[in-house]
Amino acid sequence: MKQEKQSLKVYYSIGEVADMFHVNTSLIRFWEKEFDIIKPHKNKKGNRQFTKADIDNFHLIFHLVKEKGMTLKGAQQKLCEEKSETEANFEIVKRLQHVREELLQIKAELDYPE
Repeated sequence: MKQEKQSLKVYYSIGEVADMFHVNTSLIRFWEKEFDIIKPHKNKKGNRQFTKADIDNFHLIFHLVKEKGMTLKGAQQKLCEEKSETEANFEIVKRLQHVREELLQIKAELDYPE
């Protein structure tokens, strides 16, 4: 139920985005400066408000830098030159991870029948 409410949100705070990725808010601010594809709105107080598109872009950056071990420069270049290919590959990886989780769950159920 909580996920349904989150998916209806238009804007996410920097703290919420940091929690999603289990990183500090300083890394979110740093990546915002380093990557042109992240463009949060700012409210009257100057607080960053991230959209679903920003979060999707953070997923791509996180995947390239933290999971694949690319440098920031390499990730910037990859997103600049091959963004659509990178997005497609990332979606495939996400789907495969989901399938793997489901298979492990099925295996656990078969190993330990109730």
